[in-house]
Parts: sequence; C-alpha cells; structure tokens
Amino acid sequence: MMQRCVWRLQMPLALRRGLASGEAKNQGVSPEAEPLDSFERQYLKDRIEISPFQRVILGAGSSIAALLDPRRHDMIACLGETTGEGALENILDTMQASEEGQRIMAEKPRIHTSTIDFKLLESLPADSFGAAYVKFLKDNQVTPDSRMAVRFLEDPKLAYLMTRYRECHDLIHTVLGMPTNMLGEVAVKWVEALNTGLPMCYGGAVFGAVRLRPKQRRAYLKHYLPWALENGKRSKPLMPVYWEKRWEQKLQDLRAELGITVLNKV
Repeated sequence: MMQRCVWRLQMPLALRRGLASGEAKNQGVSPEAEPLDSFERQYLKDRIEISPFQRVILGAGSSIAALLDPRRHDMIACLGETTGEGALENILDTMQASEEGQRIMAEKPRIHTSTIDFKLLESLPADSFGAAYVKFLKDNQVTPDSRMAVRFLEDPKLAYLMTRYRECHDLIHTVLGMPTNMLGEVAVKWVEALNTGLPMCYGGAVFGAVRLRPKQRRAYLKHYLPWALENGKRSKPLMPVYWEKRWEQKLQDLRAELGITVLNKV
C-alpha cells in the first residue's frame, strides 16, 4: 500500500545506487544493470543532469515562481521533478505490487492524440469511461498533447512515473467528474496529493485555494474540500490503474471499483 502524506529526506539516488553496488561487490555478487526499454533510452538521451545544489535552487526558485503565477506550467513541472523523488519511489513500489501496475511499467504506455483512437472512444456507449473522457476533453477544450516532458529526474523509471502522472491528469478529472476551472483543479489536486504523496500536488492544493474568489472559497470550504479529502483518503491507488484498458468499462462501475464518489452539483 502506498505510503500517503509522507515527505521524507533521502540521499541522492546515485549515492544509494553506489552503496547498493558496493554492498553487492562486498558480498561477491556482480550487480547487473537492468536492460533499458525505448522510453528509458530516449529519456537518458534527453534528460538534463543537475547537481544536488542545482536541484535545491531549482526547487526553491520554481516554487516561488509557481506561487506568484500559477499559469507558469513550466515552473510547476520543474517543482514536481525537483521535489517528488521520494513520493515517486513510493509510487513505484505500489506499481510493482499489483499486476496492473507491473504491466504499465513493462509496457510504458503513453497518452497522446497519436496513441489513443479517439474515433473509437467516440463510438463507445455514453456511460463508458472512454466516452466520458472524450466529452471531458471537448467540454473543457483541452488536449492530451499539452503535457511537458520530464527532464530533471535521474532515474528513468521515476521519470516515466512522473510522465504517466502528467498524462493521466485529465483521466483523473474525468473519473472524479471535475472540470478544469479553479475549483475543480484545486479539488483534483487534493485527491492527487493524498493518493500519490507528491509534494507539488499538496502545494497546488494549498496555494491554489488561496487564489479562490470569496464565493468560490465558500463553496470550496463547504463542499469541494470535504469531498476531495474524503475521496483522496478512501480511494484506491490511482497510478496503477491501466486507464487505456478501461475505456469500455462503465464509468459508474469504475468509480465504484476505485472507491470514488461524485460531488453533487452545488
């Protein structure tokens, strides 16, 4: 089970690997690197290597920039990568603990207009998850191609998990029944924070709420926040869900399986 709401200080991943490698050598074991798949090979070519000091500076700078201007998606993305390693490792453990999560990590599916058959989704019954996803994209005028690439994480497996988190964000909106307005985004961030433990999600939830207008804030405190906290605590881990294999599933059944309830219109 994913350890939620836990922020922890960890030594750099390279150092941990070095210690593990040293222990293996001391025990007479020859450590062998796992073969890289196509995503991991490409990521290692494209990533930007940074020192621990640079990571701290980037994390601090991006947090300030994101707070001053929440529209700076580049800064929000940078913040997620420079502060999320510990949470991503917990997510990786959760992925490896389920058959569905293992399959995702083995196949590393991507969510783009080039990888999803939207004509097929449009032909599905209106009560299906796939049809609801297409409707969400159209109603909110968003596209799955708008997510920024991961650049600053050291481990390619963790980089894929951050990529997966970003590309599944609209799917989480869909299953939660939340729009992309400020209230909807803050509510979704609370659910994601409690479900994944990612620090950037907590930051988005807390500081996003500060920017709500008085009328929105009243609705947030009375309805959206209690609903989001309840669903975030109660729902099953969402990262190991192979959403692309659930297109034909009834949305109502998927929500019931994951322990998600929909907020009544307020």
